[in-house]
This record gives sequence, structure tokens and C-alpha cells, in this order.
Amino acid sequence: MEEFKTILQDSCSEIEEKKSRFIANIFYVKDLEEVEQRLKEVRAKYFDASHHCYAFRVEQENMIKEKQSDDGEPAGTAGLPMLNILQKNELVNVLVIVTRYFGGTLLGTGGLVRAYSLAVQKALESANMTIQKMGYVMKVKIEYKELEKFKYYCKKNEIKIIDLQYEDNIFCTIEINSQEKDKLIGENKQDVNILEYAVLEQKYIKTNR
Repeated sequence: MEEFKTILQDSCSEIEEKKSRFIANIFYVKDLEEVEQRLKEVRAKYFDASHHCYAFRVEQENMIKEKQSDDGEPAGTAGLPMLNILQKNELVNVLVIVTRYFGGTLLGTGGLVRAYSLAVQKALESANMTIQKMGYVMKVKIEYKELEKFKYYCKKNEIKIIDLQYEDNIFCTIEINSQEKDKLIGENKQDVNILEYAVLEQKYIKTNR
């Protein structure tokens, strides 16, 4: 997968239906290990809740792994509608957990589906969506006189500067997508004078494009 939609930041929202509280937490997760960690954290935070229903879609080895759980709610009333929302929005590397505190009144099948869906949709509104593209972490070497020009170039082209090391020259660690990488070190490299560069790792990076 060269790119996919995901969320820009984690988000939380809460709704109430017939005195039952539904707390939706949406997380950006990079792998299945992080899914398990987030589930443990939410279960510990709301340890006295009735249910912790969840759904996730995660990129792994160029495939999308997805799973959902009703956590004791009637089958198909919680996890599946939550997963359907992630699928409809084509979101990947996203985990949503909806915690329910039972209010004493049964909501019925339709009521549960509506409540869990609404909780997720409200949390998504404030999570915002972005594009995650295959990119690289690189270290580039520039002269001191080129620093401000390089910073401007990075800002203009959505290249994230992670670290700056000041030695005889400046070593800049950056996150850059594949297209911008080719521009930076390829035929358009006259835009900024790169003395040396090294690719440190390949990874997915978030972008607004």
C-alpha cells in the first residue's frame, strides 16, 4: 500500500442514551501490539464499565488486518457497526473503543446500533482525517548558510524536520514522502544544496496531501 487514509490525532467523545453512557476513544495505531496496549489502557481507565466494544483496521505486511468485538453486547450491535464506519471512511491504522456504562434501561438491538455508531461518528469529527503515505526517514548534510533556505523548502513541501545536529556542517534528520525524496535528491536538487544524504528507514508518514 503506497498510501491510505487515517486520523490526524486521537480523539474522545461521549453521548448518553437512556442514562447509559457511551465513551468513544479513537486512536492512531501503527501495529497490532499497539492495539493491545491501547485496549489495556482503556480497560484499566474505565475498569468499572459494563462493556468495552472495539473495532480496528491496521496495515500489516501490505494487507489490512481488521477485527471487531461486541464484548458481551448482543451480537452485531456494537463492534460490527463500529467497524463498518471505519470501512466506509476507508480508515486504516485506526482503533476505536466504545466504553459503556449501563444506565439500567435496555436499548434494544436498534438502539444499541444507533448509540455505538453515533459515539464513533462524534469522535471521528474531532479526530480529523489525513493521508498516510509511504516515505522515508533521511539524514541530509547541508552548509550553515543553507539552513534557513532548507527550512523554508521543507515547510513549503511538507517535509518534517525531526532533528538538527550542528557540527562542521549541519546534519538534518527528516521525514519525507517518496515523491519529495525524488525531488530533493533528484533532478530538482538545485532548489537546495544537499552535500550528502542517507536513507535511515522506510516508514509510513502522515501528510495533508
